[in-house]
Amino acid sequence: MSNIIKRLETQDWKDITATLHDRGFCVVDQVLTEEECNQLIRNYASPDLYRKTIVMERYRFGSGEYKYFKYPLSTLITAIRQTVYTHIAPVANKWMDVLQTGKTFPDTHEELLQQCQTAGQDKPTVLILKYGVGGFNTLHQDLYGDIYFPLQIVLFLNEPGEDYTGGEFVLTEQIPRAQSKANVLQPRKGSMLIFTTNFRPVKGSKGYYRVNMKHGVSPVHNGNRHTLGIIFHDALS
Repeated sequence: MSNIIKRLETQDWKDITATLHDRGFCVVDQVLTEEECNQLIRNYASPDLYRKTIVMERYRFGSGEYKYFKYPLSTLITAIRQTVYTHIAPVANKWMDVLQTGKTFPDTHEELLQQCQTAGQDKPTVLILKYGVGGFNTLHQDLYGDIYFPLQIVLFLNEPGEDYTGGEFVLTEQIPRAQSKANVLQPRKGSMLIFTTNFRPVKGSKGYYRVNMKHGVSPVHNGNRHTLGIIFHDALS
């Protein structure tokens, strides 16, 4: 646990913050070690770790499978969730301020979870996703209830070009009165992507306006692709 916290604390959070304000997402390389990635993949076959399995075809979410972890989460996942939240909560609060939403988020992740529990959202939303050949994820947003944090992260557990081809991470931006913009990313194994859950502010000539964003995964051509998704708010079910 101390190693992952040290790796996260030594990142250039000033630069990460600036990138999040500018683009709504940021890739941070070499957050997880190869062994940590491999262990998370091996744990996919351990049913005791999970509370629910979703076969995506059943719900027309795409093609693939994902599993929601149950509490208590591992020390690795808990450390990532708590440490990253502390650094990006000021970004979320700045966004809420410039968009004049009237919302604020607490300084610590524990306080956010307390707010979720008060609202009846007490199920963990951390999940691991697996895609095989042809697997994909339709564009969506991970909200789960009235209480939701506007940023989330994905950690990439396989090496693109070696373990799989295709399977790019896609972020779309719906700019008001304009065509959508697509950002196509393929971070390396062990990388962390921080990105907006729902919307982000963009400064225009008359102040800030809201740009809605969705994310998904393009079809996998070969191999298997695993990712760890860490959402900071909990769910109703």
